[in-house]
Amino acid sequence: MAKVNVYSLKGDVTGEIELPQIFEEEYRPDVIKRAVISIQTARIQPWGSDPMAGKRTTAESFGSGRGAAMVPRVKGSKHPAGSKAAFIPQAIGGRKAHPPRVNTIYHEKINKKERLLAIRSAIAATADKDLVEKRGHQISNLDQIPFVVDDELETVKTTKETREIFKDLGIMDDILRAKKGRKIKSGKGKLRGRKYRTPSGPLVVVGNDRGISLGARNHAGVDIVEVNNVNAELLAPGTHAGRLTIYTKSAIEKLGDLFQ
Repeated sequence: MAKVNVYSLKGDVTGEIELPQIFEEEYRPDVIKRAVISIQTARIQPWGSDPMAGKRTTAESFGSGRGAAMVPRVKGSKHPAGSKAAFIPQAIGGRKAHPPRVNTIYHEKINKKERLLAIRSAIAATADKDLVEKRGHQISNLDQIPFVVDDELETVKTTKETREIFKDLGIMDDILRAKKGRKIKSGKGKLRGRKYRTPSGPLVVVGNDRGISLGARNHAGVDIVEVNNVNAELLAPGTHAGRLTIYTKSAIEKLGDLFQ
């Protein structure tokens, strides 16, 4: 396997690390697209209630002539007011009168093996310089792709520190690209707390989040994720693989045993 340099927070080479086998996975844009769409459709799929909710009871009406409402009642109930009503909407624990129903299925499911293949393929795509440049990322100041940083990055907790680190590492140009590309959306989404659309910037994959999510969350387009939680949508926003990805040393070491 190929070896790549490991950089300090100042941008100096501190050593080398061997890339795991996952970076040699075949590039499969078709599978990556399916996995991303599966994640997106799962997020918008509405959920209805169980059709049998509130109906699992043996309650029956006693009929007329008793001077009481003819609602279904639980037999043998010790309710203070007599036999306890059940099943009907106005009874405690009864069914809903007009429950939410799902008339359209949006979620496009994907097999587990196919989803893992998509993640492996998307990770391998982060090591392809041509794909990264094709997505529009600014990588002219980076000496290598993929870019591996010392684990000390995981502990940085302030925006001020991460700004200086990103400048020293050479990825600040891509963050500024994402910031300048921020636009106001069309349509009603901008009235509902979703006013801006920001292009995807660098993705930082860490072994353990020890504060870096706090330090980097204010930078435009930057996403932070622990290596165990990496998914196809983070690696290939908009179904397009080749996102500029910064790995910590521990994240690279853990990748060899994941997504098999």
